[in-house]
Amino acid sequence: MADTATTASAAASAANTSTDAPPFQLGKPRFQQTSFYGRFRHFLDIIDPRTLFVTERRLREAVQLLEDYKHGTLRPGVTNEQLWSAQKIKQAILHPDTNEKIFMPFRMSGYIPFGTPIVVGLLLPNQTLASTVFWQWLNQSHNACVNYANRNATKPSPASKFIQGYLGAVISAVSIAVGLNVLVQKANKFTPATRLLVQRFVPFPAVASANICNVVLMRYGELEEGIDVLDGDGNLVGSSKIAARHALLETALTRVVLPMPILVLPPIVMSMLEKTALLQARPRLLLPVQSLVCLAAFGLALPLAISLFPQMSEIETSQLEPEIARATSSRTVVYNKGL
Repeated sequence: MADTATTASAAASAANTSTDAPPFQLGKPRFQQTSFYGRFRHFLDIIDPRTLFVTERRLREAVQLLEDYKHGTLRPGVTNEQLWSAQKIKQAILHPDTNEKIFMPFRMSGYIPFGTPIVVGLLLPNQTLASTVFWQWLNQSHNACVNYANRNATKPSPASKFIQGYLGAVISAVSIAVGLNVLVQKANKFTPATRLLVQRFVPFPAVASANICNVVLMRYGELEEGIDVLDGDGNLVGSSKIAARHALLETALTRVVLPMPILVLPPIVMSMLEKTALLQARPRLLLPVQSLVCLAAFGLALPLAISLFPQMSEIETSQLEPEIARATSSRTVVYNKGL
C-alpha cells in the first residue's frame, strides 16, 4: 500500500496544476460528495451525453492515462484537467465493479436521450388501452435494463433473477396504469377536459410504484448475498446484507423522486401552452413542443434525483454485521449503491 501511495504521489506532482481544476485524485470524485451541490456537479459529469460519442480509441487512451498515473509513469505536461476528463470518460462508460463497457442505451449518460421518447409516449393524450400497455411496458423494459446495467455487481446475478424482476416490474406498471385509466374513464363526475387532464397524471403513480418494484426485484440478489464493503484504503472488508438494504432503499427513493418532475411538470406546462393562439392555430406543433418540454424536465430531474445520495455511500461499521465490524479498525466503510 505504501508503494501505491508513493507512486500516486509522484504522479500527482508530475501533473501540472491547473487554475480551474482541483488536484487530481484517482478514483475520487472531482467534486465534494458531502454536499448536494457537489453530488449534483458530479452526476452532471456522469450523465453528460457527450460521452456517448467517445470512440474506442479515446476510451483506451483515457484508461491508459489513469494507469500511468496510478503507476507513476505519467508523461510530462499532463494536466489535472486531462486526468479528470479521462476519469469522467471511464466512469461514464465502464462499470465501476466489473470494469466492462455498459451498453450505450443503458448508461446513465444515455438515460435522457433514449428515455425522452418514452416519456413523450407515456404523456400522449387520449391513450387507448393498447397504447397505455405498450408505453408502460417499454418504459419498464428500459428501466429494468438501466437498473441491471448500473447495479452493484460485486456478486454474480443469475439471468433468472433478471427475468423475474423484469416481469414483476412490467406487470405492476401495466396493472396500475390500466387500473387508474379505467377508474378515470368511469368517473362520470369529471368533465371531458378534467378527465383528459387527470389522465395525463396517471403515468406518475404507475411509474413511481413500478420503479420501486423494478429496483427491488432487479436487485433482490443483493439482499440475499450482500454487497462488498470497503475501508478507506479501498480494501475489501466483507460482504454485508445490511449495506445491500441501504443501497436498495437509497436507489428506490431516487426512482420515486425521478419521475416527479418528468411526469408532473409537462402535463401542467402543456395544459397552459395548448391554450395559446400559436398552438391552437398550429396543432401539428403540439408533439414537438411536448417533446422539448419533456426533454427539459428529464434533463433537470435526472441529476437532481440521483444526487440525493452519493454513489459510493458511507456507513458506520457499528451499523453492520458484527463480523464486519470486527474485521476492520475503520469507523466507517463504503459501498457502491449503484445508480
